[in-house]
Amino acid sequence: MLTAAAALLVGVLVLVRLAGAGQFTAALWEPFTYEGVQRRILTGVVDTLTAFALAAVLSLLLGPLLAGGTLARHRPVRVTATTVVAFLRAVPVLILVFTLYNLTALRLLLDRTGTTLSGHLGDAGTWAAAHVSDVTLWALVLGVALHNGAVQADILRSGIRAVPRGQVEAARALGMSRTQTAWSVVLPQAVRAMLPSIVAQLAVTLKDTSLGFIIMYEELLYVGKLLAQNIATPRGYPYLPVLFVVGLLYVAMCLAISALARRLARRSARAPNVSRDPEESRR
Repeated sequence: MLTAAAALLVGVLVLVRLAGAGQFTAALWEPFTYEGVQRRILTGVVDTLTAFALAAVLSLLLGPLLAGGTLARHRPVRVTATTVVAFLRAVPVLILVFTLYNLTALRLLLDRTGTTLSGHLGDAGTWAAAHVSDVTLWALVLGVALHNGAVQADILRSGIRAVPRGQVEAARALGMSRTQTAWSVVLPQAVRAMLPSIVAQLAVTLKDTSLGFIIMYEELLYVGKLLAQNIATPRGYPYLPVLFVVGLLYVAMCLAISALARRLARRSARAPNVSRDPEESRR
């Protein structure tokens, strides 16, 4: 109770100081009525969602591969996959992104891919090359995808281990191979059980894209930084209004993903806990 009261008091004092500094005056908020500023913010949102979509797809593809590797029968594969997952989870996302951004091999690969596209596809290839060869985009996407893919692997591994052993044995008794058992019996149940956690992790993936401002990828946070530093008003630079607007947009996007996770959790809780019939899978 005392902690909450102290936090409330500090918040009130901060607001009073900000109001005294003129951070709530209309002049600082007026730039957001300009069409150019609105379009710039919209572009930042689009670039953020682009990086998020690519990173989310790659992490969801990488997760099952790493999860399968950590549960493999062959010890070298299992040890290698477990080491990779532990390494990717331990290394901060910022270091992964910054390392990939300064990786010469990645720049050469993107340049070569862009040149190939522009040379074979004409105008469409030129447009595609301009996006494919953007090293800031792919350094951010790959760094975020590698880290979150390792997290998704741990989530899936937990779901796979939660599948009753008897179902695996029943599928094997029906003549299904290990691969058929994994893909037709075990994995669907693991995904269904862990779907809320998988979707919730996507909200983390979205927030991780904000690290793109370090390498000057023009996502929402970087756009906000540029606006705050380059828009002058009679009352100074609009740092607080920009922070409020950018933060509100991030909160809205994350809340949308969190709402999806909660809805999936409710549907999963209402659904009958009936496993897929191995005989049906075999057919």
